[in-house]
Amino acid sequence: MAMDTEVATDFEVVIGLEVHAQLLTKSKMFCTCSTDYANAAPNTHVCPVCMGMPGVLPVINQGAVAYTIMTALSLNCTIPEYSKFDRKNYPYPDLMKGYQISQYDIPLSKNGYLLIEYEGQARRIGIQQELGVKTEIKNMNSFRSVERALAYEAQRQVELLRAGIPIQQETRGWVETKGITVAQRSKEYAHDYRYFPEPDLPPLIINRAWVEELRAQLPELPDARRARYMDEYGLSAQDANVLTEEKALGDYFEQVVAASQASDRWTRAKAAANLVINDVVRLLKANSISVEESPLPPAASANLLDLLARGRITGRQGKEVLEEAFASGKMPETVVQEKGIEPPISDQGALERIIEEVITNNAKVVSDYRAGKTNALQYLIGQVMKQTRGQAKADSVRTILITKLDETPPA
Repeated sequence: MAMDTEVATDFEVVIGLEVHAQLLTKSKMFCTCSTDYANAAPNTHVCPVCMGMPGVLPVINQGAVAYTIMTALSLNCTIPEYSKFDRKNYPYPDLMKGYQISQYDIPLSKNGYLLIEYEGQARRIGIQQELGVKTEIKNMNSFRSVERALAYEAQRQVELLRAGIPIQQETRGWVETKGITVAQRSKEYAHDYRYFPEPDLPPLIINRAWVEELRAQLPELPDARRARYMDEYGLSAQDANVLTEEKALGDYFEQVVAASQASDRWTRAKAAANLVINDVVRLLKANSISVEESPLPPAASANLLDLLARGRITGRQGKEVLEEAFASGKMPETVVQEKGIEPPISDQGALERIIEEVITNNAKVVSDYRAGKTNALQYLIGQVMKQTRGQAKADSVRTILITKLDETPPA
């Protein structure tokens, strides 16, 4: 995270993120109760195992273990051959059995890392077990709040250490209106949870062949996909980053490239990337829908690119066709036919005559351009496009206009 508030210190500031993620299993970790409880009535997806009733025994969900290992492999973790579960004791009144089955010292994975890009350079973010005294900050509801809270807390701890005051391990709350953190409660240490091996579950012996089977089931991960887009399609790092932020968006892009009829692969891919990033994503956001819900399938986007590549429509016409195709769900070629869109002007002489007429009728704007006001050029281009009803190619209009405007004006 880029922080515009620098903390001048000779101490190393270590910032960690505690990320909670739920595996998409159909049943819970240690019983057969359904995980589809989001909209269910309270306490309807529970059983004696969930509540830790006397005499019941939990059973390890193999699917959950597989998903955990696959996640760990995606994060470059090491998978040990031996793992176990531990009982973590909580004194909370809403936890009926008084403990949670967790993992303490021998988890299913360890020592992973995540590669990110920061200011054009690759950075490695370590995934490791907690070290030393720490404070947790809560109640932040925006990235700006996170940034401010981290800067404040780093400065607070530096001042305490310089004054010889030890840092207390605690949970602190962020007060947005005051721009400070305040103590909420002391943070437990491991011994406070009284960890011990879970007596009702056997240890796990993780077969190496099974780990490799799970590795083979992993989809192409974002880092690999990003590198492939740059190598195989010649995309810029920025475009490759955007297209790999979501798997569905990258899938859409590749389907557009595959469906397009353009012969040059790199040209086709770059055109598809520009269309998806600049236009399709814009329409999706404007309509608050995901790419999976898009009324414009990849084949339709490819069809639009082909119309542009063949010169059947201009870029300006293409934007109009795209809007209509997105709204109606029709193929762009069908939209062109139904709206009676004429092909671009191919008669160079006719286009030059229109441009000369525009120059003649806009003497003041022409004078402004020749005086150095280059934004006047865009106005003249717009006038030509208006005269041609969008049938002229904007790049051709620009080239001819500049050539004629830069000619020595008559005395």
